[in-house]
Amino acid sequence: MSRDKRVESLKVRRSQATPVSLALLVLSAQGALADDAVQSKPAVLSEVVVSDMSIDPLGLDQKQRTGSRLDLTPRETPASVTVIDREVFEQRGAQNTQEILRGVPGITSSAAPGSPGALFYRGFSGGSVTQLFNGITVQYDVIAARPVDSWIYDRVEAVGGPSSFLYGAGAVGGSINYITKLANRDGNLTEAKARYGSYNDSQLAAGTNQKLGESNYVRIDVNGTKIDGWSDGTERKAWQAAASWLADLTPQLSSTVALEYQYENVDQPYWGTPVLRPFVGEIGIDNRTRFKNYNSQDGLYKQTVKWGRWILDYRVDDTLRFRNTLYHYDALRDYQNVETYTFNANNSRVVRSNALLQRHDQDLNGNRLEANWNSEIGGLPSNWVAGLDYSVNKQTRYPLSIAGPFGSVNPTNFVTEPFFSLPGMTQTYNPDRTNRVQTLALFAENRTFLTQQLSLLTALRWDNIDLEVTNHRTPTATNPAYFEQRYKPLTGRAGLIYDLTPAANVYVQYSTAADPPAGILTTASFAQVQDFDLTTGRQVEVGSKLSFDEGRGSATLALYDITRKNLAMADPSRPGTTVPVGEQSSRGIELAATWLMTNNFRMSGNWSLVHAQFEEFVENVGGVAVSRAGNRPTNIPKQVGNLWLAYTPIPSLELGGDLRYVSSRYADTANTVSDADYTVLGAYATYTIDKRTRLTARIKNLTDTVYAESFSGSSMVYLGAPRMVDVSIQTAF
Repeated sequence: MSRDKRVESLKVRRSQATPVSLALLVLSAQGALADDAVQSKPAVLSEVVVSDMSIDPLGLDQKQRTGSRLDLTPRETPASVTVIDREVFEQRGAQNTQEILRGVPGITSSAAPGSPGALFYRGFSGGSVTQLFNGITVQYDVIAARPVDSWIYDRVEAVGGPSSFLYGAGAVGGSINYITKLANRDGNLTEAKARYGSYNDSQLAAGTNQKLGESNYVRIDVNGTKIDGWSDGTERKAWQAAASWLADLTPQLSSTVALEYQYENVDQPYWGTPVLRPFVGEIGIDNRTRFKNYNSQDGLYKQTVKWGRWILDYRVDDTLRFRNTLYHYDALRDYQNVETYTFNANNSRVVRSNALLQRHDQDLNGNRLEANWNSEIGGLPSNWVAGLDYSVNKQTRYPLSIAGPFGSVNPTNFVTEPFFSLPGMTQTYNPDRTNRVQTLALFAENRTFLTQQLSLLTALRWDNIDLEVTNHRTPTATNPAYFEQRYKPLTGRAGLIYDLTPAANVYVQYSTAADPPAGILTTASFAQVQDFDLTTGRQVEVGSKLSFDEGRGSATLALYDITRKNLAMADPSRPGTTVPVGEQSSRGIELAATWLMTNNFRMSGNWSLVHAQFEEFVENVGGVAVSRAGNRPTNIPKQVGNLWLAYTPIPSLELGGDLRYVSSRYADTANTVSDADYTVLGAYATYTIDKRTRLTARIKNLTDTVYAESFSGSSMVYLGAPRMVDVSIQTAF
């Protein structure tokens, strides 16, 4: 077979649905947000009544807590705030948290095992995009925020751009908040779901909310999934359980205890696919390797996660409220994998290298106290929130790395070895270093109505961050036995929002953020933080939020300009050393809209355009300092668009489809290796058997497009899933 026939480029045929046409459709579908835990509506009703065309996917007038702690709606917040609730991600068939995030304008993601929680947002990635769990950051997002099955979650919220003033260091690109279902006061409801699809992809899930007596409410959700995996040898098993108890201790005081457990085991994880040489220009893959898995035959990823929260909510009166959240997080993650695969010079063999035995042992304990009160300033209505957050985050890593190489294999006909038969590999866990991050934060926000139409929102946060690192191995000059760094960033936001009409407004805001100079504080090495302060980031954003067609449609628009300074980069005069003087910027536009065009046809979607580049950045290439100024950061597309259509020809039947477009990205900071743009299509049909039971058939990646979720350097890509079909039934009683 000729090379031309064997090679399938990642280039996607340009369809008639170009990015311009997507923009004209003004894509997006965010969720109608439930209120906070104490006031939340029953998730079960929103999950089963999917054919209700009155649902508003943008939910501009539903309260949220991610863009502000003032209990504002997205319409009232001078920032790009997206809320996606169960009504929306159940309808779209989003099976995990990363699939849910396709509803946020501009976000792309990847679940590659080396960084399974990778998000790319507004031109930034890694530690510059904060991912929260119920408003709590574990400060290890690219690993800890790996995709979690969506059943236990009530909604996902996102705020674009710098938001360290809300959640602490690490949020130049934006913040994502995954919010778990909690016990509520809406009575007794029970729900269940079963799903089966391609590659033996199966799911069984159930949940119940029960009222016990006059003042106690309990909710329990359990979910289990299993899939053989589309990559040879891969098998994933996972289950999650979430339980909460809401008790009204007095008419003014309530207590919520919430526990959560997550377990995941992946045998022979798919780590990526080698790209064909030469590593220059637009990449291609040998189509015969699409489903091949070059990991050791007993490769492994395994994790257990435990969450505990105790929330006390005390309402003094209608003007004053206190909330205290005591929280605990514990995670244990294990890896044993051969992680790198590269074609040889003539693309006839695949060279395997970089074996890593790794364990992460992390725990986080903290307490957040906050107070909301309503008052006046000079006769002007004013809302306040202020609080204190204290946490201790400790992580120890146990790596054993062997570079190899471990020989080469035929690209299509091979057998890999048991992991512990690799030369030098033993099943021993010796600690490398322990990072302890202690954070004390004071924060405050205010909204003051200057006129009936004009409001001013301000926020400040001061952090006292103490990083202590203990080296458990032989000390050296570049890796001392112990070192400590302290950071005291002050970040904030100021925004104005003006109501043009009751249905439309415009806003402007300025916000700042602070990020680690390189890496993440919970894993930072001496070289990454030596003599470095946190980077500084700032954003200017203008936008508008409106409803139209007598409330049948909603839309949002945001334009932003972000600059991040003091990045760690190679010293131009001494390439082997690092200096914190780099600079990165991004400018972009985001559109989101939903429109109930007729009583039985809805169109929703989003579209984003971003120009991201290094303003100043020097890379050490073989001992030579090379400037990358003007280049685009890796894995950042210029355009991302999503479109969702839903049509109910008869009340009991809903037909729908979706389209996702992602433009090309670079694999390297030199911008010499890239993929092509791609488009992925999907379709579904839902039949409502009765008011509370529905049957759904769904196809994802309808055209079986070959595309990369992300690059792993210039020689490997992590491919997206092929065509997948599943059938599910969901009911409530």
